[in-house]
Amino acid sequence: DGVLMFQQVPMVEIDGMKMMQIRAILSYIAVKHNRYGKDLKERALTDMYVKGITDLIQIIIMFPFSPPEAKEKNLDSVKKRATNRYFPVFEKVLKQHGQDFLMSNRSSWADVQLIEAILAVEEKMPAVLSTFPQLQAFKIRMSNMPTIKKFLQPGSPRKPPPDEHYVETVLKIFKV
Repeated sequence: DGVLMFQQVPMVEIDGMKMMQIRAILSYIAVKHNRYGKDLKERALTDMYVKGITDLIQIIIMFPFSPPEAKEKNLDSVKKRATNRYFPVFEKVLKQHGQDFLMSNRSSWADVQLIEAILAVEEKMPAVLSTFPQLQAFKIRMSNMPTIKKFLQPGSPRKPPPDEHYVETVLKIFKV
């Protein structure tokens, strides 16, 4: 009926608006709840961190759709990218400024994205944070925040990792 801009989801109805495009939705929510940084510099850092984390998450999202013969190679690629490219950046940021979160002692949109990426990588490789003490402590802090803790509990709306049935269904829909 023309409600969906670009005829695609996601769509969120908030504050009397119908918002499309995940980046716009998340930016709006972050600004509204003061989770986008206190000034222009912190907003630029948030954007850089979120974009980097999004790049890692995209790799993880595509993993279940790898052909069976490529799974091991692709899993190794996820591990190498996470442990050699992405996690060292966030480990260094947390260590250098010595605060609880990426930009301060208050969580931001980037922190929420980072915990999402950490949990997604850990679903494939449980010991992936073994050489990242700052990220281990960060994960504990974030996981103990009341709303995140509730979200991570069994029975919450958090989606489980894609299983074979899900992958088959998606591939069938997109005729891949």
